[in-house]
Amino acid sequence: MTAPLTREAVYRILDEVKDPEVPVISVVELGIIRDVVVHPTVQGDTVEVTVTPTYSGCPAMREIEDDIRSALMSHGVHHVVVHTVFAPAWTTDWIGPEAREKLRAYGIAPPGKAEPQGLITLTRARVPVACPFCGSSDTRLQSEFGSTACKAIHVCQSCRQPFDEFKAF
Repeated sequence: MTAPLTREAVYRILDEVKDPEVPVISVVELGIIRDVVVHPTVQGDTVEVTVTPTYSGCPAMREIEDDIRSALMSHGVHHVVVHTVFAPAWTTDWIGPEAREKLRAYGIAPPGKAEPQGLITLTRARVPVACPFCGSSDTRLQSEFGSTACKAIHVCQSCRQPFDEFKAF
C-alpha cells in the first residue's frame, strides 16, 4: 500500500511543471499556484489545484492547466480539478528570489518591485534595467512589448545584447 498523498508532495510534483513561456521556472516558482487540496478516496486521490494567471488573457493558461493535470496523473493521481481564480490578482512580487536569479541566468531581466495597487501614473518613470548578461545598467528600452505581453525588449549599450525584461506588475 502506498502512503497517502500530501499537500507538500503535490507542491513538489507541481514544482516540476515549467512555465511554457519561460521554461527555467516552475509554476510554483512563478507564484501562480494559489492552493492545493488533496481529497483521499477509496477510488484514488482527487487533487484540487487553484491557480491565478499572470494576467487574465494569458495564452499559456490552457497549456499550464493541462501540464498540471498530466504531471499529477503521471504520479498516480486519479482525478485532478484545476480552478482558475483572478482575485487577488497575480503580481510579480510573488516570484521568489531563486526564480528571479533563474530568469537572470536565462537572459531575462527579472521584474522590479510592482507598484502599489491603486496607484495610477500617467507616465512611467523607468528605472534602468540591468543587463542579465553583463550586469550593466546602461540599457535602453527598445519596445514596451516583447515576445509575450508580460515582457519588454531592451538593448544593453555596453555588451550590445538585446534582452527581455519580465515587467513588474
